Amino acid sequence: MVYAMNTKAIRSDWVGRIIDGRFTLLQWIGGSGGGGVFLTELQGHGSQKAAIRLIPADARDAEAHIAGWAVTTTLSHPHLMRLFHTGRGQIDSAGLLYAVTEYAEEVLAQVLPERPLTPSETREMLDRVLDALSYLHGKGLVHGHLKPSNIMVVDNQVKLSVDSLHVGGEPGKHFPALNIYDAPESVTETISPAADVWSLGVTLVEALTQHPPVWDRSTQREPIVPESIPQPFADIAQECLRSDPTRRCTLSDVKARLEPARSVPDPAGKTAGTVPAKLRVAVIIAAVLVLIAVIAALLLRSHHVEPSFPAGKKLVLTIPAPPPQSPIPGTQTSNGAAVKGAVAERVLPDVLPSARESIRGQVDVTIRVTVDPGGNVSNAAFDSPGPSKYFAKLALQAAQHWKFKPAQVDGQAVSSVWILRFQFRQTATEVTPVEASP
Repeated sequence: MVYAMNTKAIRSDWVGRIIDGRFTLLQWIGGSGGGGVFLTELQGHGSQKAAIRLIPADARDAEAHIAGWAVTTTLSHPHLMRLFHTGRGQIDSAGLLYAVTEYAEEVLAQVLPERPLTPSETREMLDRVLDALSYLHGKGLVHGHLKPSNIMVVDNQVKLSVDSLHVGGEPGKHFPALNIYDAPESVTETISPAADVWSLGVTLVEALTQHPPVWDRSTQREPIVPESIPQPFADIAQECLRSDPTRRCTLSDVKARLEPARSVPDPAGKTAGTVPAKLRVAVIIAAVLVLIAVIAALLLRSHHVEPSFPAGKKLVLTIPAPPPQSPIPGTQTSNGAAVKGAVAERVLPDVLPSARESIRGQVDVTIRVTVDPGGNVSNAAFDSPGPSKYFAKLALQAAQHWKFKPAQVDGQAVSSVWILRFQFRQTATEVTPVEASP
């Protein structure tokens, strides 16, 4: 998107100002392309967080934004960000357009600097993105800006941004400099669903390797897909990144490659009554072998044979924590027979700087730990994992290493249960411990 006014018109120090008399700018989230995004709250929804995007009202394509937002408000799909409100406002002498959308707890672009996605995570992400793009294309729309920074997580659901959609067949809107996510035809041709397929290929490579593919727009060569990418993702990326849009695969092609192989039906006419003699013999032999295996299993069970595991493999059992010990009736008195425990050693999560910078507001995770009579954590589980799997995992790992001064009943150490409330912010991590029992 090219804007006629200075991109610094949207300022991070506007925190505390109010847009259109309705939306208070609570926190600066970030900005690009002349726009800026702030945290705000929806009126009449308690403390429901939302994101408000501001762009200059005299932007070159301001009217196109207004028209696009009008179409977006009619959309409804579980993997598209909801657009709540749009309108005009002003701060000081700056005229503004705004769009209020759902607030994303995580953004793919903030995860990839820390680690690539696993193949299973990539498949899950692709499934959701494909559903959303198919829905848009069916409505005659093109996303036009598919990339990691526009793939969000809201309430543990993958969603695409919706504040800059395009009508298919119209000239595309671009930032001052095209990037690798923009298809080769973006320079001269109108935008089409094939452009989203190209962007999907670039995003797929980046999700699995943490880097977009190598590509020189000035040449006729197609991007290089790294050999390290596993199948079927390597083939999908290669087919998405064809320079000629007519040779690119479709969204349906991508879905077909992701589906597991279907079982092949029996040839027509081959029924149970016409099984060849050789096959009947094989079936009988297989049945005898199964019977022998069952008899052997019963004999082993009767002799209580311990299972064996391959070298290097460990059998991991989840042992339930012992229930908190209760004092014998009549022994707990007002002279202090029951003594509460205390925290002896805290362990704080080691948050990567890039992950901490991605926090918008505060991420809360609550862990319930069971403490044995020795003061060690014998079990840790989520009371509330919060919106982020990354921060939830950090909190759980840290909680498992806490040490406590055990609670006592009549001078004897007993088990206890503690609630650890982790609060992750950009500036620091805080933990509030509360003893739940005894």
